Amino acid sequence: MSTAQTTTSTLKGGEWLIKESDPQTTFIPEDFTEEQHMIRDMCNQFLEAEVKPRLDELDSLEPGLMRSLVEKAGEQGLLATAFPEQYGGLGKDFVTSTIVNEYLGAGHSFSVAISAHTGIGTLPILYFGTDEQKQKYIPKLITGEWIGAYGLTEPNSGSDALSAKTTARLSEDGKYYLLNGQKCWITNGGFADVYTVFAKIDGDKFTGFIVERGFEGFTQGPEEDKMGIKGSSTVQLYFQDCKVPVENVLGDIGKGHKIAFNILNIGRLKLCAAAVGGAKMAATTSVEYAITREQFKTSIANFGAIKHKLAEMVIKIFACESALYRTAKWISDNEEESLAAGKPFNEALLNAAEEYAIECAILKVNGSEVLDYVVDEGVQIHGGNGFSAEYEISRAYRDSRINRIFEGTNEINRLLTVDMTLKRAMQGRLNLMGAAMKVQGELMSIPDFGDEDETPFAAERKLVANFKKAVMLTAGAAAQKLMMKLESEQEILMNIADMAIETFVAESLLLRVMKLAEKGGNGLYKDILGCYLYDTADNINKWGKDAINAFAEGDEQRMILMGIKRFTKAQSFNSKDARRRIADAFIEQKRYFL
Repeated sequence: MSTAQTTTSTLKGGEWLIKESDPQTTFIPEDFTEEQHMIRDMCNQFLEAEVKPRLDELDSLEPGLMRSLVEKAGEQGLLATAFPEQYGGLGKDFVTSTIVNEYLGAGHSFSVAISAHTGIGTLPILYFGTDEQKQKYIPKLITGEWIGAYGLTEPNSGSDALSAKTTARLSEDGKYYLLNGQKCWITNGGFADVYTVFAKIDGDKFTGFIVERGFEGFTQGPEEDKMGIKGSSTVQLYFQDCKVPVENVLGDIGKGHKIAFNILNIGRLKLCAAAVGGAKMAATTSVEYAITREQFKTSIANFGAIKHKLAEMVIKIFACESALYRTAKWISDNEEESLAAGKPFNEALLNAAEEYAIECAILKVNGSEVLDYVVDEGVQIHGGNGFSAEYEISRAYRDSRINRIFEGTNEINRLLTVDMTLKRAMQGRLNLMGAAMKVQGELMSIPDFGDEDETPFAAERKLVANFKKAVMLTAGAAAQKLMMKLESEQEILMNIADMAIETFVAESLLLRVMKLAEKGGNGLYKDILGCYLYDTADNINKWGKDAINAFAEGDEQRMILMGIKRFTKAQSFNSKDARRRIADAFIEQKRYFL
């Protein structure tokens, strides 16, 4: 018996864990409008015509090339998608802007530059700037005339952003703030015109500033020699009594953390989108190679070991994409509701992004790790050639690795996933404790051995509902047992986070496949779902046991482990044959095709 209740309305952040969603109200990529398909095609065409022929030149940091490509993207409106029409933008919804991020995500270093520009380089001013600041900077940023960058990280201040050492003091005449310090790993830093920089006023008031190239006292270091994304400009910024006009304070003094953390929420989802785009490109590169490469007098695409890798690429990408657009639509709907209620544009989207901050953290982790899986196995499919810089998969492999560090490391985002969920429960925003108590009560009852539900996807729905119970059982027991000590038990928190991440993605995939089945979708979707759920059941079982064994003992331990075993029991499934069918369809299409 499920403890979740079905809902047809838009879920609040984290509510998917305690409520059951309706596939009919779940947005999936197959719901894209004709206009959204056109925008997707524009992105693909831009990469094919302008970016892919210049990848080697980009990686060699040919002077002026990256900037010119960003400007060309601006000329075609690809920078302006999500920005208000009053500043020269196109005023499209959040789903449409997510599509742009995904389909430009296959552009290697270019995708990093353009994502940084349209995201962290521009959004802080759009959402927190004064009317004067917006009028001055936003129109030029969304056309590409000016390029934006973001200065938060310092040599000794990464994930702990608030420990930054850069200072700001008011000049004697009261006209300027004098910034002193340095920032590192600044994407677009070598050619940007406008920077959002964070510094502490009077040693403690963490504040944002808009800094322009050319301000007195502002210099930059040389380009970093990086492992990957070599075409992305990455430099250090130096401030020595840098004179920033007082009118360039961004937001409220002492409230810079609101800018930094809110922008990261949006950035995490957009990073997932770009990772999905990059994964599709790498998967296509891999299947093309597998088809043409012959060993033992046959294409290696005919080998079962290669088919397993190809199928797993499709499964992981399709599942991640399902979670991505489910969340993007939630954010879009929440934003539209706020706008209809009379809230200003900036407040509407910031509130929507904060509402789904848990899901954004989940997507960042899942998207970056799906991309890493695809490029890693892509290199393996290429064999020795995959280790050669002459082959495209080598670049994809090197470029992928940064994504697990960008926008907060995956470890930080895992910890945030659990921390934000538990805090919302304590604030009364999420009735997690009530649901967890029901699950604990269910352990004391006799399992339901009634007739099997024969409605479509009944077994899959029950399994996903049980995954949620496993998450709530483990998290609830850990919170009760460890209380305030739980925050220092990072290994347990990581186990719980992994359980939650896989559950959210699994449910998103299930809802997509159910919706497609009602539209007459083919059996391949059910093969993808079957493989994903079958593996997820074992993964959640392992993570749950690892967490429980770390804090429970005796009868309590045995009881909770019994619950984990019950809630991760999946039906037998021939995943080998299902993967072969998926791989065969992939090979037939010769490209990522779903």
